[in-house]
Amino acid sequence: MQEEFKAEYGLSTDALFVDSEVNKGGNRLESYARALERSKKMMQIIDTAIDLMRRKHKKGEFYYWILYYAYLSPQQCENAGAILQLLETKGISISLRTYYVHRDEAIEVLSSILWGYTSQDCEKITNLLTPD
Repeated sequence: MQEEFKAEYGLSTDALFVDSEVNKGGNRLESYARALERSKKMMQIIDTAIDLMRRKHKKGEFYYWILYYAYLSPQQCENAGAILQLLETKGISISLRTYYVHRDEAIEVLSSILWGYTSQDCEKITNLLTPD
C-alpha cells in the first residue's frame, strides 16, 4: 500500500501524518491524499499563526526564537541550556528561569492566536473534557 502511494503521489507515508480517516471506507489512496491535504492545511494554519505572532506582537521576534529553538527547529536541542546558548547567538541573553517564564508566555500568545481565546479559557474547556 505504501509503495502504491509513493508511486502514485511521489511521497512516502513513513514520515507523514496520516489520521484515522485512512481506515474509513472508500479508496485508500484517496483517503491518504485527503489526510495529507488536511495535515498540510493544519501546518499552514500553524505557520500563519507563528508568522502573525512574530510580526504583530510587541515581543513577537523574541517569542519566535524561543519557540523556534524549543519546538520548531529541525535539530532538537538536548536541554534548556542548549536553547539558551542558541538564543545568545541571536543576541538574546536570558537566565534559565526567565527562559521558562517567556516560553510559557510565548505558548500562551500563540495559543490565543490559534484558538481565539486565552489559554486559561482553553484550560477550563480541556479540564471539562479530560477525566481527573
